[in-house]
Amino acid sequence: MCGRYTLRARLNQLLQIYAAESDVELEPRYNIAPTQDVATVRSTADSATRELALLHWGLIPSWADDPKIGNHMINARGETVAEKPSFRTALKRRRCLVLADGFYEWKKEGKAKQPHFIRMKDDGPIAFAGLWEHWRKNGLTIESCTIITTSANKLMSELHDRMPVILSGNDIDLWLDQKVEDSKTLLPMLDPYPDEEMETYPVSTLVNSPKNESSECIEPLAE
Repeated sequence: MCGRYTLRARLNQLLQIYAAESDVELEPRYNIAPTQDVATVRSTADSATRELALLHWGLIPSWADDPKIGNHMINARGETVAEKPSFRTALKRRRCLVLADGFYEWKKEGKAKQPHFIRMKDDGPIAFAGLWEHWRKNGLTIESCTIITTSANKLMSELHDRMPVILSGNDIDLWLDQKVEDSKTLLPMLDPYPDEEMETYPVSTLVNSPKNESSECIEPLAE
């Protein structure tokens, strides 16, 4: 799964990399947690441009009675995303990138769980494959998102059996293309990312609490 991650990159860098526009403000984040507002990139309604938007992390289907359902939908399994009622319409029409530059996973060591930080070897920005939804009821409107996960690559399998889907290159353009709705085109993109481009190391248990939001969260543990 993917339940915590970072986004430390500057806004202007992200807008340039993902060819997006935005008037939001971003501060460096070291411990992003579910139910918080997170930075995403999606195509605008007319597909003419891309926008960087802040969305609630935890997808709330448009048909849901209670928005709290989103607390259980921070991730969507890539293997079933085209079939699940909560996600299948969004897969066709409301895809996005959830922006990050690292994420955390916990490895069982005896009775304890040791947090690890995972990032690209160049520590560059990461685009998670995401879906978003528009929910409205009783005068309340919430735009929300989820991160799609897949089976772990070799590096991640030492920590967990799942990992977030990471998109790069032409797959990013295809994922954001609203003219593409065929799951046969989309699903092949939901494979594990090549492990040789990634690295991981253990970090402090500070990250266990989302109240801790500092660079100490990503500092390697002293050997």
